[in-house]
Amino acid sequence: MSHDPTQYAAEPASPASSAETPFLELLARGASADAYEQPVLVARAEGEPQERIDALDRAKALALRVRADLEGRRRREAELSALFETAHDLAGLRDLSAVLQAIVQRARSLLGTDVAYLTLNDPARGDTYMRVTEGSVAARFQQLRLGMGEGLGGLVAQTARPYVTENYTHDVRFQHTRTIDAGVHDEGLVAILGVPLMLGPHVIGVLFAADRRARVFEREQIALLGSFAALAAAAIDTANLLSETREALGELERANEIIRDRSGVIERASDVHDRLAELVLRGGGVHDVAAAVSQVLDGTVEFADAVTAPATPLDASRADGHAVRDGDDWVAAVAAGDELLGALVLRGHPGLDPVDQRTLERAAMVTSLLLLARRSASEAEQRVRGELLDDLLDARDRDPRLLRERAARLHADLDAVHVVLAARLETPGADAEQEAAARRRLWSAASHLAATGHGLAAARDGGTVLLLPLRAADRASDLARRTARHLSCAVHEPVTVGASAPLEDLATRTHTVAAAYAEGQRCLDALRLLGRAGEGAAAEDFGFLGLLLADSRDVSGFVDRTMGEVVTYDRRRGTDLVRTLDAYFASGMSPARTKDALHVHVNTVAQRLERIGRLLGPDWQSPARALEIQLALRLHRLTGAIPDRPAPSA
Repeated sequence: MSHDPTQYAAEPASPASSAETPFLELLARGASADAYEQPVLVARAEGEPQERIDALDRAKALALRVRADLEGRRRREAELSALFETAHDLAGLRDLSAVLQAIVQRARSLLGTDVAYLTLNDPARGDTYMRVTEGSVAARFQQLRLGMGEGLGGLVAQTARPYVTENYTHDVRFQHTRTIDAGVHDEGLVAILGVPLMLGPHVIGVLFAADRRARVFEREQIALLGSFAALAAAAIDTANLLSETREALGELERANEIIRDRSGVIERASDVHDRLAELVLRGGGVHDVAAAVSQVLDGTVEFADAVTAPATPLDASRADGHAVRDGDDWVAAVAAGDELLGALVLRGHPGLDPVDQRTLERAAMVTSLLLLARRSASEAEQRVRGELLDDLLDARDRDPRLLRERAARLHADLDAVHVVLAARLETPGADAEQEAAARRRLWSAASHLAATGHGLAAARDGGTVLLLPLRAADRASDLARRTARHLSCAVHEPVTVGASAPLEDLATRTHTVAAAYAEGQRCLDALRLLGRAGEGAAAEDFGFLGLLLADSRDVSGFVDRTMGEVVTYDRRRGTDLVRTLDAYFASGMSPARTKDALHVHVNTVAQRLERIGRLLGPDWQSPARALEIQLALRLHRLTGAIPDRPAPSA
């Protein structure tokens, strides 16, 4: 109970008023309560009058009341100062743990307890745990967890009311547990005061003050600890709000980044759409699509056919319908229905945004459309080329001018030298359907070769026939071999090709085309009979057999190819190698009999035969070559009197 100091001055003066003086001095120097007994004891010892002693007793009582009021005011001032400083810390909250530690420290200091600590509820586990301690020395106590209703703290957390005990161990109001009692015993606590931390109607924890001796906590101390608990709850709430605000701001920032990224992605996607649409409208190709997507995705995009593309990711992309990552690359299948046309491969770009992935997939779809459109156009052109070649093969009466115009529209020149080639697959299909598919592949490959080589192609007699221009200084046999290699590689199966002799003036001499086709077929059949399937050849490659295969009998060409080097050597050097060669074969290839027939020394015969070997090659005496050379010698003797077909005796 407080008193107004002015009321003491208002009391009437008395003779014993000087008795207040020593007590005023004690108040001035802040003496202890025991010191206020000293003036009374001195007066009694000195035999002062009773009136004087009574006056001193009254002055002492008043002085002690004033001292108590002053101490209460000082204590209240300290409490208010501590609360103000705590509120100031809360206003500048930066670290929740630091603020809670300051609250516990000040509560311990103002209440003068040995220990102060704070626990928080854990909704996930349904208990409360030690959050901050001050003055604690026991590790087990600092790690305690209290179930709801267990111990003093558990009861406070459960009931939302403050609880105090003068001696915890002997207090039966609380549910004692072995774990909690062991922790309290380790810490040596006796008197404990606990107040709830409230956020609205909800208890979020408990603030404690405790002593290691028996103690009675006054109502003012309970209220003070409750004020600190309110500040602690506010600090926790503020920290939670700040944390939620930071998280919200972070999410907003991430959302803004995503929006910015998505905006950029949408712009890129729009750019891709515009570029691809432009490519389709102006008839661009698959490589144009790859180049456009490379610029948008900031990478290298390539088109790969179904054979060269990586098999495993290609199959996965085809089955899934989406681009598939392959190491640092991405593979998007280019397909039309069940047919696999190839793939778009994005190189060295492992981190691909989902929208960019969709861009690559869309580009693959556009690529498939372009390939199908080009195929349709190519097939239409192939049919036109086939129709023109069919008209030439059928040898119908055609207007040369119209034939030239039709060929010109297909970038072919009927006035150039051409060769007719017959091509046929050598691997039979397992069934009729597979064989038909193989023939279609052959016709498609031949048509492509004809289109790129300014020629014509058509399906005929279970195979394919081509009409290709012959380049200068090139031979029909060279063209046949190149064509066989190209078609075999394109269809992945052996293809045999027979070629005709070169043809001229096709527009005006259409009848020669059918005859040349028959010659190419004969060469094709000869290759197969000789075990040379999968190769290409013309009649000139078969030696004297070529005279039988060729539609026209090129006797001089055969003689020149067989022994032209020897004839030219005699003509230029004035030697007699041809006559020596004829005598050698007539003598049964015996040098001794040859010298007798020529009337020369055997060494001369040996020297001439050595020269002939160098001119004709080391195998000129093999049975096959010897037969061809003897036939060429006979035809050479018949110069100027050679019929269209050699006589049987030749």
